[in-house]
Amino acid sequence: MAKTAREVMTGGTECVGENDTLVEAAQKLAHFDVDGLPICGEDNRLKGIITSHNIVTRSIALGQDPSQTKAGSLGYGKPITIGADDSIEDALKTMTDHNVRRLPVIDGHDLVGVLHITDVVDHMTAHSSSR
Repeated sequence: MAKTAREVMTGGTECVGENDTLVEAAQKLAHFDVDGLPICGEDNRLKGIITSHNIVTRSIALGQDPSQTKAGSLGYGKPITIGADDSIEDALKTMTDHNVRRLPVIDGHDLVGVLHITDVVDHMTAHSSSR
């Protein structure tokens, strides 16, 4: 039986608040030793994903002050997500179609984790070696 996003994702995901500064966001990225985290709004809704790459290319390189720029300013557009009970195959297709390496995993309107391409590869590698 095919696994779901919920079964393969990294759970207990931390968020960067939409009103956190980019300095605070970068500190969270460093603390958790990751290159991306979801941006969560005051309404507890997902606003997007912030990555270290985005901080550099969409803010610092443009001369913005990272101690004054809010993380929410980088979370534009509708976030690309996957449902918690969607298959890993659907998640991989979504990642490929949208050229993203991580997908926030949503159960209803709640963020329950993040599925990273490495989670999918690890699952596929484990699954193929157990045959």
